[in-house]
Amino acid sequence: MDGNYVTIVSGLPRSGTSMMMAMLQAGGMEVLTDEIRKADEDNPGGYFEFERVKQVKEDRSWLPGARGKVIKMISALLDKLPSSHHYKVVFMERNIDEVLASQMQMLVRRGEPTDAVGDDEMRTLFHKHLRQMREWLEDQPNFAVLYVSYNDTLEKPRENSEKVNDFLGGTLDVDQMVSVVDKGLYRQRHS
Repeated sequence: MDGNYVTIVSGLPRSGTSMMMAMLQAGGMEVLTDEIRKADEDNPGGYFEFERVKQVKEDRSWLPGARGKVIKMISALLDKLPSSHHYKVVFMERNIDEVLASQMQMLVRRGEPTDAVGDDEMRTLFHKHLRQMREWLEDQPNFAVLYVSYNDTLEKPRENSEKVNDFLGGTLDVDQMVSVVDKGLYRQRHS
């Protein structure tokens, strides 16, 4: 695989980014994770997080070591990445009502407050953020982006795995990618 770019799985929290990280790892990519955040009831397959990503605005020293690997980064941090690197972003999209329901369930399980911001306000903020990120990404010559639907991937895992594989150079094991898609973890559904 071409190692001249950093592969990033991004999207809103609870949008299927961990599932995509598991798919890419199963397909043969090396994931950059510190395993500080352990698997739990909300993400039984693990979170695949790398804590230093959260400080990307202040600390970018880890970026050269991320070339040829895949990292997970919430979409709100993408515009903090330096233009001195090239990135391929697999941007996960999910029904916003499902994202909100999944976040609510996670807060309830952790015993954290659930009434800080109402669903209507969060829905508006998420839609605005996603629109702004899409516009920003379109203007970045060092970013290539593939938008992938979480919902569609659960229904058509092979088709979406093949799209991701093509986007990332065609060297991944698609059968292995498909094997980790678990519809049993699709718990917050919205019709």
